[in-house]
Formats: sequence, C-alpha cells, structure tokens
Amino acid sequence: MSLVRAVARPMLASMFVMGGINSLRQAPALAGKAKPVADAIAPALAAAMPQVPIPTDPATWVRINGAIHVVGGLMLATGHVPRLTSWTLAGTLVPTTFIGHAFWKQSDKAERQNQSTHFFKNLSMIGGLLMTGIDPDPHKKMLVTRAKDKVLEIAP
Repeated sequence: MSLVRAVARPMLASMFVMGGINSLRQAPALAGKAKPVADAIAPALAAAMPQVPIPTDPATWVRINGAIHVVGGLMLATGHVPRLTSWTLAGTLVPTTFIGHAFWKQSDKAERQNQSTHFFKNLSMIGGLLMTGIDPDPHKKMLVTRAKDKVLEIAP
C-alpha cells in the first residue's frame, strides 16, 4: 500500500467509525431523524425479500447502519477489501443523503443551510468512496492479469 493510501483511507474512514459509534450509542435519540429513511427502505426490502424479517423500528435501522459504518470504516482504514468496503459505505450514504438531508424541503433558512451542508458533505464523501472503490492497488494484480500470468507460466 502506498503512503498516500495508508494515510488517506483512515482519514476517509474516520467519519464512518466515529459516526457509527455515535449511532450505536444514541440509536433511540437518532431514531426520529432516521424515520423517513427507515420508512422508505423497509417496505422496499420487505417486498424484495418477503422471506426475510425486515425491521421497521427506526432505532434498529440506526443500529444496523451504525454497525455497518464501524465495521466498514475499520476495514477501509486498515485496507481490508477496500473496494468492496468503500462501495458498501457509499451505498449506505445514498438514502441518508437524499432522504435525511433534503435541504430543498426546508422552509427555515438556518435549517436549510444546515441540511445543505450535510447533503454536500455526504455527496463529497460518496465521491471519495467511489474513487476509492475504483482505485487500483498497484500491489495487487487484477484477477484477469493473474490468470493470464498463470497460463503463460504453464505454456512452453
């Protein structure tokens, strides 16, 4: 791992680890804010996977999201499956960003500005995660390249 990756990944992951810990500790208090997101996601998941019990309690969704952020943040920070981890973390931010920080729905100017700041901060983090998700690690060859090398080793 390059020096830049060794520094940048933990920096990007820090918000997820700290935010995830806060979500796990403060789940009941954050449930009201998460209710619009939970109300939008739970029915869609229940329809897509009717055999799986899908929670409807917003506090449970806050805990699930918090756990994903802590585990995913630690995995990203330590460089464990960074592509998959970054895509997963980006995916968790999409509903929060567009449903939870819908600044365009706010009538109060101060609240509109606050939600706008959170919206664009999350959008920036999604961008960083997507870049991390496509960032090739120069120390690891792609599967196709490894297969080609194996074939060339075997060939006379």
